[in-house]
Amino acid sequence: MTHTTNIPQTTTDTTADKVAAAHDPAPRLDFAKAAPKAFKALIGFDAAAREGLDPSLVELIQIRSSLLNGCAYCLHMHTNDARRAGEDEARLHMIAVWREARHFFTDKEQAALALTEAVTLVSRAGVPDDVYAQAARHFEETELGRVLALIFTINTWNRIALSTAKVAGNDERAAR
Repeated sequence: MTHTTNIPQTTTDTTADKVAAAHDPAPRLDFAKAAPKAFKALIGFDAAAREGLDPSLVELIQIRSSLLNGCAYCLHMHTNDARRAGEDEARLHMIAVWREARHFFTDKEQAALALTEAVTLVSRAGVPDDVYAQAARHFEETELGRVLALIFTINTWNRIALSTAKVAGNDERAAR
């Protein structure tokens, strides 16, 4: 009588090995090379949007939008950026469920997360007046303008990454 067991094989593959092994069956264009002026303009828009904003708030907004858009490439990049900037690991885990974990976030951060959701999912219900009013209570007008611009840019970056099949774990910013 022969017995077979399904014992999982242990592997020493690192995340980098797994990223390197990931491939897209149909290669897609490199947006930065194919549309360099648009790419550079977006980099400028992104830099202008984040100017003067709290770096922690910037990452919370980018992570929440990337979660909502299902953009693994940007989610991986921005959670790593947040960690490098000293963001608390527990808060990173709570961004997806921030409404149920409000005590992890300030009122201002909650207002930004609510606005991020409304703008990211704008086709569902627009940007409700109460969500906008809450954000306006926590941000002065120029800061609110930059928060909105940041939400616009991360949504654009998410769409670029998803449309061009960027692989999570492969941060291409250093190569540019």
